[in-house]
Amino acid sequence: MRAETIRVWIDDRHPIFRRGLRTCLAVDGVTVIGESNRFDPIPESDADVLVFEVDGGGLQRAVKYRAAGDVRLVAIIDSRDEGALYDAVDAGVCAIHLRTDVQPDALVHSVRAAYLNNTTLPIDLIPRLMRRAATSAGTSNSTLQPRELAVLQLLASGNDTLNIASELSYSERTVKNIVHDLLMKLNCRNRAHAVAMATRQGII
Repeated sequence: MRAETIRVWIDDRHPIFRRGLRTCLAVDGVTVIGESNRFDPIPESDADVLVFEVDGGGLQRAVKYRAAGDVRLVAIIDSRDEGALYDAVDAGVCAIHLRTDVQPDALVHSVRAAYLNNTTLPIDLIPRLMRRAATSAGTSNSTLQPRELAVLQLLASGNDTLNIASELSYSERTVKNIVHDLLMKLNCRNRAHAVAMATRQGII
């Protein structure tokens, strides 16, 4: 059975880099339906996933674009600046790739994961977010159940639902229910936002 087609829009100021992204995404089940150069408004489309550059106002453009429809965000970021990383995660991106490090297989994997509203933050970015995190008022780890903390920690390590279920010997349905409860308790939009919120509040 053919995989369901995932429709991708690319927004980046570099034409050569856009061509590279398009080439990387030219795989079964993923279709690039259009691209923009970041300086013009992103036109309305039926994209499922937006692959975009964060820097130079790109994050604000992406958030505005997402507000107009149900689209997942996969971010390309130029620098390792912790503030920029946190801003991207807090804005609700499902995945972050450093421009200098992005690999074809990893990009495709994150687009497919984003389509399913799963988070694929690189493991090496988690410590950067945690170093920036500062304990603040609000939800604390005392309000989370042990199994919720365990799932949250595995999410922060970049695990998807299937891996978490295997690691904790839960069913995938149970993991999804726990994640749902976490998002409600932390008042977060998605898994990446929950990880960012938890690190900022010192929960993990």
